[in-house]
Amino acid sequence: YVTVSIVAGFIVFFWNPLITRLDHPVQWFDAIGLAFFAVAGAEKALVHGLNPVMAALLGMLTGIGGGMLRDVLVREIPVVLRADLYALAALAGAIVVVGGHMLHVSPIATTIVGGLLCFALRYGAIRHGWHLPTARLPQEAASGTGAPGSRHEDRTH
Repeated sequence: YVTVSIVAGFIVFFWNPLITRLDHPVQWFDAIGLAFFAVAGAEKALVHGLNPVMAALLGMLTGIGGGMLRDVLVREIPVVLRADLYALAALAGAIVVVGGHMLHVSPIATTIVGGLLCFALRYGAIRHGWHLPTARLPQEAASGTGAPGSRHEDRTH
């Protein structure tokens, strides 16, 4: 995990002109990190003997933990608490790893496929504005105001 952070730091430092031209560089790297940690967390949980459901949930929690910490440190509402497609993407990637494990598929293959699925869902959500539905407060539902997701504006990083 430390190695991934160091490598990402070097990439950002040395390729800064290229990275600053990217559409949403922080979100792009966050999607990569989400995918990496979700599948790594699920795989590690399976290696240590957790049951499949717990392994998938632990993979999801491992994936979303870094993003939550980042958002808390910069005093923003964590992405996972907004309508963004974040935890679901991590869970989907972790489920692929767990499903592959249960079907005795190569861990390398399931890790790659799970990571790509997680990344594709998250980056697709960033790029195309995919959101999950949110619940309205009772007074918003009664008055007809406050469309789903309107309580907290999504802020781009």
